[in-house]
Amino acid sequence: MTTIAANLQAVHDRIRCAARLSGRDPTAIMLLAVSKNFPPSSIREARTAGQTAFGESYAQEGVRKITLLAGLGCEWHFIGPVQSNKTRLIAEHFGWVHGVDREKIAARLNDARPVHLPQLQVCIQVNVSRERSKGGVPPGGEEALARAIAEMPRLRLRGLMTIPEPTSDENLQRQRFATLRKAQKALNTQGYTLDTLSMGMSDDFEVAIAEGATLVRIGSAIFGTREAGERAKV
Repeated sequence: MTTIAANLQAVHDRIRCAARLSGRDPTAIMLLAVSKNFPPSSIREARTAGQTAFGESYAQEGVRKITLLAGLGCEWHFIGPVQSNKTRLIAEHFGWVHGVDREKIAARLNDARPVHLPQLQVCIQVNVSRERSKGGVPPGGEEALARAIAEMPRLRLRGLMTIPEPTSDENLQRQRFATLRKAQKALNTQGYTLDTLSMGMSDDFEVAIAEGATLVRIGSAIFGTREAGERAKV
């Protein structure tokens, strides 16, 4: 068994354990393998081990991998900040976008989504910790953006995502994730059918699962670590 395959198995075991401790069905939680900065060979290993969904944060790097690995049956999620000049590239190649936080960006993605492809699945990013250094609408700002996205025919609003501040304080972690869960519930009471809470990464995904995460984004626990600034060679 390769290291990546062993890591995947360990992560799935942790997801199952966290779900059962919370009284949840483990199959209701999707694992997104964050492959940004890692080479196509690592993705091939993960795919051989049964992983299907992969997350990329850099549009051009991601598109190169998507092109190179076409035919493997991968599902590609864009999870980084969405820049205006990259919306066409993202809309034409990815199936999901997790970081929509402005109506302008949503509109550009909608306009660029090819008609022969299914609707682009999107999540609104909510800045639950209100950090100035991070994107996302402030808590409460998701309602207006959801209303706008619902009118865009080439997009399908699936849910909400967040990246709270790193902390070892489990109570604070739970508060941040609970904020997103409550926001989803509030939108669904207004008639939306949001089924995705994209929250939790390698250091906090078990707490996120306890608070209702349906998709966890795991990178280093699967692929290992890279030096800061190192990028994948494609």
